[in-house]
Amino acid sequence: MARARIERAVAPRRQLLIAAGVVALPSWSRVDAAPAASLIEVWKGPQCGCCNDWIKHLQANGFQVRARDTGNADARARLGMPIQYGSCHTALVAGYAIEGHVPAREIRRMLAERPQAVGLAVPAMPVGSPGMDGPEYGGRKDPYDVLLVRKDGSTSVYQPYR
Repeated sequence: MARARIERAVAPRRQLLIAAGVVALPSWSRVDAAPAASLIEVWKGPQCGCCNDWIKHLQANGFQVRARDTGNADARARLGMPIQYGSCHTALVAGYAIEGHVPAREIRRMLAERPQAVGLAVPAMPVGSPGMDGPEYGGRKDPYDVLLVRKDGSTSVYQPYR
């Protein structure tokens, strides 16, 4: 009888926690599980081979991709990514702009950390970055930085690649 009374008192709270997404999962399962299923919307040129290779990189790393072959200048401006960090494609994931050949690993990290920012950028098209790493580059890997672009337009190095 007392157990039934306790269960009736606890059940609404349990339902509220479940509805709010608060569940008891091991900490290692929370970082990769949700971001891996994230949808990334990409704006690119229709014939861009490196853009298509970057999309394959994202898909191989568990992201769902919706590609739009309409170019990216309008998307970049609409999402607030400053032109000086521009590249050949612009993307949107969970409210963040992604500009250029940003590795999936750093996108996942950003989604887990949720910084106050416009998003991430890899300006230009560095050889060796995802999508710029095919056999035609002969294994060459240039150093580059993934930048965290803040809402005021300033940046900091989010992850260096050397």
